[in-house]
Amino acid sequence: MCFALAIMARMPVSLAGQLVVAISSRALFDFEEENQVFEASDDRAYMQLQLERLERAAKPGVAFSLVNKLLAFNVPALPRVEVVILSRNDPVSGMRVFRSARHYGLPIQRGVFTRGESPWRYLRPLAANLFLSTNEADVRSALAAGVPAARVYPQSARASDAHPDEVRIAFDGDAVLFSDEAERVFQSQGLDAFQDHERQRAATPLAPGPFKPLLEALQQLQHEPARDMRIRTALVTARSAPAHERAIRTLMDWNIEVDEAMFLGGLPKGEFLREFEPDFFFDDQTGHIENAAPHVPAGHVAAGVVNG
Repeated sequence: MCFALAIMARMPVSLAGQLVVAISSRALFDFEEENQVFEASDDRAYMQLQLERLERAAKPGVAFSLVNKLLAFNVPALPRVEVVILSRNDPVSGMRVFRSARHYGLPIQRGVFTRGESPWRYLRPLAANLFLSTNEADVRSALAAGVPAARVYPQSARASDAHPDEVRIAFDGDAVLFSDEAERVFQSQGLDAFQDHERQRAATPLAPGPFKPLLEALQQLQHEPARDMRIRTALVTARSAPAHERAIRTLMDWNIEVDEAMFLGGLPKGEFLREFEPDFFFDDQTGHIENAAPHVPAGHVAAGVVNG
C-alpha cells in the first residue's frame, strides 16, 4: 500500500480534461475599497491594508456566483472544474484572497500573484478556458492569445439567488460566439446591407468567435452527471429576423445547443437579461454592457471591429 501511494505521489499533476477558469482577485471578490487606496497612494499602502484585514473575509465580487456554481460540478475523486487566481496583487495580499475563498467554501488551491505585472502569460500553461479580470489590457492580451476573456465591470449588479441549481450564462452573438464578419458589414454599410448579407448566407455557418471554445466546454460539462447543478445558456443578440436564421444554423452546424435565444432587433438588452437572471453576461459592445450592468453581472469582450 505504501509503495502504491509513493507511485501515485510521483505521478504528474495535470488539469487536462477540466474546465479551467482563471480569475483576478478583484473579479472574484469586492476589493473596490482597497483598490481606492491603491490608486490614491501606492502598492505598499494597499498591501498593508490587505494585511490588516487578513482575518476579514472580502465580500463576494461580480463573478463570485459564476465561480461558486461552476465549482459545484466537482465531485470527490472527479474534478471537472479548476479555478485559479491570476492576479496583479502582491503575494502578501494573496493570503487574504485565499482566506476569503476558504471562508466561503470555495475549493481554490492555485494562484499566481504578480505584484503589478500582467499575469495573462500564465494562461498558456494553465490551458485556461476562460479569463475574467477587471484589467482591460490583460483581457485584450488574453484574447489576442486565443483565450476567451472578458473585462468584468466591478459596478455590475450581483447575480440573483433565484436559481441555486443552475449556472446561467448569457452570450452575445457577433464577435463573441461568432466572428465579426456580419458586424463588419453592419458597421460599414448599415442595417439593410447587413440583413441582405445574412439572408443570402443563411445556410453558410459563421466562423467561430472568441467564446465558441468556452461554449463547447460548457456543453461538455453539461453532459457530465452532476448531483445538484445544471447549465442554462442564452444567446442574447441585437439580430432580428431574417438574420436570426444564420445564427441558429451556425450553432446547429457546431452541434451546440443553447436553451434560450433572444433576437432583440436593437432593443436594449438589460431588461431582458434581468428576466433571464444570468450569473454572467458577455458582450463585445460597451453600450450593451453598460445597459446590462445595473441588472446582471457583466463583462466586456474587447474583440471584433467595434473594439479596434
